[in-house]
Amino acid sequence: MEKTIVDRLCDFVRIDSESGHEAEFIAYLQDLFTRELKAECQLDEYGNLVARVPAKGSNKDEPILLAAHADTVVPGKGIVPVVEGGVVRSAGETILGADDKAGIAEIFAGVRSAEKHPPVEIVITRGEEVGLLGAKNLDLSLVQAKIGFVVDGEEADTIVIGGPTHISMDIEVIGRSAHAGMEPEKGISAIVVAAKAISRMPLGRIDHETTANVGTIHGGAIRNGIPERVKMQAECRSLNDDKAMRQAEAMRSAFEEAAREMGAQAKVDVEVEYRASRTPEDSPVVKMAQEAISAIGLTPHTQVITGGTDALVLTGRGIDAVVLGYGGTAAHTTEEQITQEALEASAVVIRQILEMAA
Repeated sequence: MEKTIVDRLCDFVRIDSESGHEAEFIAYLQDLFTRELKAECQLDEYGNLVARVPAKGSNKDEPILLAAHADTVVPGKGIVPVVEGGVVRSAGETILGADDKAGIAEIFAGVRSAEKHPPVEIVITRGEEVGLLGAKNLDLSLVQAKIGFVVDGEEADTIVIGGPTHISMDIEVIGRSAHAGMEPEKGISAIVVAAKAISRMPLGRIDHETTANVGTIHGGAIRNGIPERVKMQAECRSLNDDKAMRQAEAMRSAFEEAAREMGAQAKVDVEVEYRASRTPEDSPVVKMAQEAISAIGLTPHTQVITGGTDALVLTGRGIDAVVLGYGGTAAHTTEEQITQEALEASAVVIRQILEMAA
């Protein structure tokens, strides 16, 4: 008996694949794509899966890229899917993992049901949830496509066409330890230095394009000791690359200046994770997505977000990629769910794209 798209999703989410532990699920997909789609499958050195599906009813030789990620967030072990009234959710103790296994199920269904399509390259990445690592490390010598669709958005009618420059910062403040009760004046509190710096820098919503955050702070060892070291993780992002760089410099300067004033040291490591980009609305990849969404009776919308996506990384690496919605809600929570209707709609959008491309 032929499995439905809901059956496929349930099969997928039962296989644990929290970030860093995707190998079993990727091996399962490799076997499935080889068997059911007649794909030629290969893992790159990072463990990403590249599946090449031959053309069907088409003499086009330029492939279309379809991508999704294999990893899920925590808690994603021992997922038990529950289907009630056309809605798929977890039993309640874990996430569902529709982000992004629904996207994979929709890609599989869309390719399999298409009456015709050009060559298709399906890329399933690792480590998306912990820094878009799979897309950053994807071996592009295995990929020939120049346009692509990453199925990892929320709404089926929305096309994500751009994203921000994202800058990560790892900060360590080094002061001087001392007994807090007997001789506090001999110490330099790394926590006080950090607090001064943080109080001086712009954080939160900077403007309509820019955000900044200090996400973690760890320091000190005992209640009655002047803390010698504090480590922090911070970030900033903006749809405007220049704004992102200026914000990162303001944050770095705040730590260094506060440390200098108090006789401490501040080590600030800054890494640009990816650069802001925007795919023009009149580009072929956007037009194809708009036409496919319209064809199933929805009104397509384009959107630029301040979150990171595999599409943003791939675009920066030379593949013109946008994000399509997989249709789930409450991702990254134990309330995550998706309807059968949404699964089927997104699969039809993919099928429409492939048939138009043929």
